[in-house]
Amino acid sequence: MPELPEVEVVRAGLEPAAAGATVNRVEVLETRSLRRHQGPSEDFIARLTGATFATPERRGKFLWLPTGDDALIIHLGMSGQVLLRDRDAPRDRLTRIVLDVTHPEAGPLRIDFVDQRIFGSMALDELVPAVDEPAQRIPSQVAHIARDPLDPLFDDRRFLTALAKKDTTIKRALLDQTLISGIGNIYADEALWAARVHYDQPTRSLSRPRATTLLAEVRLVLVKALAEGGTSFDYQYVNVNGNSGYFSQSLNAYGQTGLPCPRCGRPIVRESFMNRGSHFCAHCQKVRAAR
Repeated sequence: MPELPEVEVVRAGLEPAAAGATVNRVEVLETRSLRRHQGPSEDFIARLTGATFATPERRGKFLWLPTGDDALIIHLGMSGQVLLRDRDAPRDRLTRIVLDVTHPEAGPLRIDFVDQRIFGSMALDELVPAVDEPAQRIPSQVAHIARDPLDPLFDDRRFLTALAKKDTTIKRALLDQTLISGIGNIYADEALWAARVHYDQPTRSLSRPRATTLLAEVRLVLVKALAEGGTSFDYQYVNVNGNSGYFSQSLNAYGQTGLPCPRCGRPIVRESFMNRGSHFCAHCQKVRAAR
């Protein structure tokens, strides 16, 4: 599933063409792609037609385009893509929703929502004040999502305090989008490897200095992945121009089962975790007693 870097790459790519663009026409080819919209496709089409987009925004893995009091929420799911196209360009056979828009500078464009597995979605939702910053408005469907570590308003102290009170293990905490958002399996494994923390380390036994180091490594891996366009293992994860990211070439732990740990040379191992896998170095990353 796309994580913070992949979604931010899409948001940044959309910004020049979407901010200030007016929606001229909406076509829904797959109603299942509106599963999070509260109403039928006719309501989605009627409310979105004629709307003008403000600057695209993001929190964690959620992306949205404000349209006044509402916003168009885009969730990429497992395989969703948002592609910018010329109006007369051929459509991908897996296109689910099409928006014909006109930008004051770029002119007529097409925004295609393409989704192979149909786990992603688009929806119109009302904007509400953010709990921790009422001047900022976010979609109501995103209100429960915590800020991500690249958000300027992310509170390190609040996060570290909440983490210490959690009765869970560290990777489960990193994947808890109500505690810290934008981190999925790939970047959790990479940050834990960089910080030398075992994925099953109890959060209450993690010292404040080690937790602080881990948070710093989370930021570093997200920033690096963002600079490299995100992680693409196949054609499903692309930017708005259809290009893949190349952070997969920089991975130290995730997907590296059996390969030597870049730090100690021992093999990276994989263990089952929450219906997926955790990749780590059993030598460098050990569960430690509380200190």
